Amino acid sequence: MIKKLVFATHNEHKKQEVGQLLAPNYEVLSLSDIGCLDDIPETGTTFAENATLKSSYVMENYQLDCFADDSGLEVEALRGAPGVYSARYSGQRGDQVNMEFLLQKMAGVANRKARFKTVISLVQHGKTYLFEGVINGQLRSEPTGRNGFGYDPIFEPDGYQITFAEMELTEKNKISHRAQAMRQLIQFLKKPSKIPEN
Repeated sequence: MIKKLVFATHNEHKKQEVGQLLAPNYEVLSLSDIGCLDDIPETGTTFAENATLKSSYVMENYQLDCFADDSGLEVEALRGAPGVYSARYSGQRGDQVNMEFLLQKMAGVANRKARFKTVISLVQHGKTYLFEGVINGQLRSEPTGRNGFGYDPIFEPDGYQITFAEMELTEKNKISHRAQAMRQLIQFLKKPSKIPEN
């Protein structure tokens, strides 16, 4: 029997990534799939706070066990920015405008070290559980590749000579920050007493 899990996101790219990681045992439902069209406020100052705000919102308003993630890019030369503000770093939402804004900030900067970080918050049976994934890499000075989303076209993970946006989804899902956090979530859910019944 396929279990259903609510993923607190409107982002179809994220749903697709996570859905592939959880298949074939779980069907991932987005906020749209459960009829939640709200833009859940992300007012936290950490990834963990924002993820928990979203997962708790679904539990409180829809009485459904739910997991949510908050992810972002942390650039060493920018003291961890854009961090939790990755999706609106330029003051606007939109992958292209934020990526261009970051590249302008990094123009002429020799230190290109950066990392992607994900924190997943699972609210289940009234309890909250956190799972974290991190991948280190370097920022390219120009975008390459057409896959992925966000800052993927300018992020080259350590040990590779291609960006996330040049990778096939299956390859990215083996190493990405979200994949790392998801593997921890999946291992947790495999415990018989932890599998949701909805």
